[in-house]
Amino acid sequence: MSQQDNEEQEFDFRWAAEAEHREPSARARMLAARWRENPPDPAPFRADPGPVAPRRSSWVSTAIVLGCVAAVIVLLGYIQTRSPY
Repeated sequence: MSQQDNEEQEFDFRWAAEAEHREPSARARMLAARWRENPPDPAPFRADPGPVAPRRSSWVSTAIVLGCVAAVIVLLGYIQTRSPY
């Protein structure tokens, strides 16, 4: 066989995609066999969203962070003044 014959006989993906029959994958065959014996329970496409907590505004979050930083600074200053030299 020449190189040109090999190129003509090379597998063509378009030819495979246009095939009339496709064999299912191993996972699809396994699930089909399992579901034949024990079919799955029906499930909704998407679950209903749970209750949403109100979102805290950004200035409240900023105040909480700055308050924590100030408390740590005060605590460290108090500890430093109370410690003996």
